[in-house]
Amino acid sequence: MAKQENQDDQEYKARATALRLLARREHSRLELSLKLRQRNIPGAIIETVLDDYENEGWLDDNRFADVYVRQRLDLGYGPLRILGELQQRGVHRCPECLDEMTEEDWCQKAIGLRDKRFGLADLSEDWDEKMRQARFLNRRGFSASQVECALEARSPWPSVDADQA
Repeated sequence: MAKQENQDDQEYKARATALRLLARREHSRLELSLKLRQRNIPGAIIETVLDDYENEGWLDDNRFADVYVRQRLDLGYGPLRILGELQQRGVHRCPECLDEMTEEDWCQKAIGLRDKRFGLADLSEDWDEKMRQARFLNRRGFSASQVECALEARSPWPSVDADQA
């Protein structure tokens, strides 16, 4: 009898914890599973609870991926980093909103990020600064061609020298 009560308590704990975590933000199935395992809930109970929540529509990897990608796009991350982070979270399909982005869109994102962070000054004479900015964009997850595109971008209006002002 005690074993049955313990099993019920564990299932209740798993359901309550999972629901509380999902109420805060979307989670992938893998993320939720790991968080429940950290709370020493048996794997069989975790799988049952997560299956039930998927059937109810409360847990959905596709919805999680879509929300996650949009958040990372807004924060200025590139496609390589976003896809890598999704795979770490157990999502191995590319969300539609990421598929819709063209190479030109990614180049514009990289240019916008560079402009916001460093400005669009000409870097042809400053190799060290060019490499510093390239490393920054690479860490953000932009491809080599997108980084190159961003580094070649110039400000549409010329800078005003102190002598001319």
